[in-house]
Amino acid sequence: MTGADRLDLHPLDRAGLQAVVDADATGRRWHPEFPLQDDRDAARMTLKHGDPVFGCYTVVERSTGLAVGTIGFFGPPDESGVAMIGYGLVPSARGAGCATEALRALVALAFAQPGVRRLEADPLPDNVASHRVLEKAGFVRTHSTADAHWYALDRTA
Repeated sequence: MTGADRLDLHPLDRAGLQAVVDADATGRRWHPEFPLQDDRDAARMTLKHGDPVFGCYTVVERSTGLAVGTIGFFGPPDESGVAMIGYGLVPSARGAGCATEALRALVALAFAQPGVRRLEADPLPDNVASHRVLEKAGFVRTHSTADAHWYALDRTA
């Protein structure tokens, strides 16, 4: 799936998800730093809930063709239309706007689904870079806890 100017988001099927969980790059075009533990956790979560739309996507750099991270949903939206999202990139892909670009593509995908009313994210309080990514993608901080700063983006139309 085309995602943005410099990136594509590719949905992971069961075999791809299992490869990420196992960190098995055999036959795959992955950045040498990929997958991180967070990527493996996201793939494991998607294998459990099994929803192909509200699952895990690799973030692929068009210039290299390599997967540099994952982005996706914690599962399908709840009964009120709220879906949780998460994302992460390998360290060498950070700081160049790729996470924001990937997040904007995921937002477009999410709001193209009729059951999604709101997206939420809960980065750690000290993850300032992630806070900036969310803000640049239009998310607003709604509240904070000791464990996270919560952000949300509502469907506008």
